[in-house]
Amino acid sequence: MTLDGEALEQLRKRARSGGADKYHAANAAKGKLFARERVALLVDEGSFVEDGLYANTMAEGLPADGVVTGTATIDGRQVCLMANDSTVKAGSWGARTVEKIIRIIERAYGAGVPMVYLVDSAGARITDQVDLFPGRRGAGKIFWNQVRASGSIPQVCALFGPSAAGGAYIPAFCDVVALVDGNASMYLGSDRMVEMVTGEKTTLEAMGGAKVHTAESGVGHFLCKTEADALDVVKTYLSYLPANWTQAPPTAPAVAAPAKADLAALVPASERQAFDMRRYVKGLLDEGSFFEIQALWAKELTIGFGRLDGQVVGVVGNNSMFKGGVLFVDSADKATRFVQLCDAFNVPLLFLSDVPGFMVGSAVEKQGIIRHGAKMITAISEATVPKICVVVRKAYGAGLYAMAGPGFEPDATIALPTAKIAVMGAEAAVNAVYANKIAAIADEDERAAFVAAKRAEYEQDIDVVRLASELVVDAIVEPHDLRTELVRRFAAARTKDRHFSRRRHGVTPV
Repeated sequence: MTLDGEALEQLRKRARSGGADKYHAANAAKGKLFARERVALLVDEGSFVEDGLYANTMAEGLPADGVVTGTATIDGRQVCLMANDSTVKAGSWGARTVEKIIRIIERAYGAGVPMVYLVDSAGARITDQVDLFPGRRGAGKIFWNQVRASGSIPQVCALFGPSAAGGAYIPAFCDVVALVDGNASMYLGSDRMVEMVTGEKTTLEAMGGAKVHTAESGVGHFLCKTEADALDVVKTYLSYLPANWTQAPPTAPAVAAPAKADLAALVPASERQAFDMRRYVKGLLDEGSFFEIQALWAKELTIGFGRLDGQVVGVVGNNSMFKGGVLFVDSADKATRFVQLCDAFNVPLLFLSDVPGFMVGSAVEKQGIIRHGAKMITAISEATVPKICVVVRKAYGAGLYAMAGPGFEPDATIALPTAKIAVMGAEAAVNAVYANKIAAIADEDERAAFVAAKRAEYEQDIDVVRLASELVVDAIVEPHDLRTELVRRFAAARTKDRHFSRRRHGVTPV
C-alpha cells in the first residue's frame, strides 16, 4: 500500500483518536481522562516519542491496539511508559498490545531508565487468547521482564481503572502503585466470577477497590482523589530515585528543618504515652521533603523518602500512635519491601526506633509472625546502603534487631537521652522474674514498693550511659543536635564497601 501525506495523516489521526465517542463520553462521566491526556499531563511538553502507533491498524476498532507506548522526559529525566486506552475494548490486551508492552519494558531495562505504567485495562481478550497468552512472547513475558527489571530500574504504576485477572500483576510487580479512589480496582477474578466459583456475592469496589488495596491488602501504596493526583505521585516518587541501580539518587538544594520543630518536646517522658513519629520525621528532615509511602496500611510503622541537607534518605520509624508501635505481620512486610527498595536504588536508610517488639499471641503466630519477622530481619541484614539506627525512645526484644540494631552492622547506633535498649520493658521484666514473689505480698503498699524498687534496679541496669560505656551505642545525642549528627555520619558512610556475602543469593524466609 502506498500512502500519500494526507492518507498517512488520516491514519495517524484515527490511531490517536482511540475508541468511539460514546466510550470517551462514558469515561469523562466517571472523571477519567483519555490515555493520551494522561501521558501529556505526566511528561514534559513535546518530549513524548511514540512507538507502535500503527499496531493492528488494519483491524477495525483497534487503534494502536489499545495501548500507548513510548519514551519521554519527566522533569528533564528520561523515562519509558505505557498507557492502556480504555476507550478501545476497555483497554483489553490483544497480541499486539502485549508485544508493545514487552518491547517498552525491554527498552527501559536496556536503557537503564524508569518504567511508568498508566494502567486501565479489563484484562486479556479471551477471543485472542491463543495469540496473546501461552507463547514465548505472550503475556507471561511482561511479568518476566518486570521481575528482571525489578531493582534495576524504578517501576511505578498509576492505576486509573481496573487491572483485571493476570493483568493485576503489572501493578503488583511495580515498586509502588497509586490508585484513584472510586475508579481504580485490582482483582484476579471479577465479582461475577467470584460468585460463580465460590458463591460469594461481592462487588469490585468491596473486593478490590482503591481503599481495599491501600488500607487492607497492602498491594497499593497511595490513595488519590483525582487522576492528576496520581500522576503527581508518579513524578514525586521518581524525583527521589536514580534512573537505575548503578546511579546515586538525585540531590536537591539543602533546606533547613522546620524552624518551629522541637524534637525533644515531641517525645513524651513516659513510654506509655504515644506520639506521632510522622511529626518527628518531618521535624528532622529538610522542610517539606517527607514523602510518606503506604500511609494507610500497617500504620504502626511509618516509611517514606525524605532529604537531609539535600540528600535522599529512606526513613523507617515505629509509630506508637497506632497499636503502640508494635510490629505485626503487615508492618514487617511493609518494612521488608521498603528496605529492599532503598537498598536496590542506593538510598541510605534511617531507622527511628520506638518499638516494644513483635506482637505475640495465638492469632499472630497462626499468621506466621515468626516468618514475617524473619523476612524483615533478613532485609535489614542484607541491606548494604549506609544505615543508621536512632533509638528515639525504646528498642525492646527482637524489635531492636528489626530496626537495624548494633548486631546488624549499622554505620552508627545513636541513642537519644530518652533511649532504652533491653530484652523487654521494665514492667514486663519485673513481672516475668518476680511474678510469684509479687503475688505472695499481701499488703498492697508493700507490693507496690517492691515492684517500684525492682523496676528502678532494672532501669539502672539498662541505663543509656551504661550502654554507651560498653559501646552498645556509638553516641548519645541531644535531640537538637540529631539532624547535624546524621548529616555528617551519612556523608562519612557514602563511600562504604557494599559487599555482603559470598553467594548467589539467600533463601528468603517467605
